[in-house]
Amino acid sequence: MEIKKLSKYSDAEKIVLAEQLWDSVSKKDLEISDDVKKELDHRIQNLEEGKTELYTWDEVKAHLKSIR
Repeated sequence: MEIKKLSKYSDAEKIVLAEQLWDSVSKKDLEISDDVKKELDHRIQNLEEGKTELYTWDEVKAHLKSIR
């Protein structure tokens, strides 16, 4: 598939196009393996039990810059 001349569209038009493209994907057709489902369930459980540490995007960027 080739995307031609997106630069001719405004940002607003590109956003509408992206939304239409996203909405065209049938969520029913997406398959997730049992292993991935188990991992996601495990992560949600850890989050709900307060066992997961969350970071802001700024914290992540700062950490990445510090390890270079």
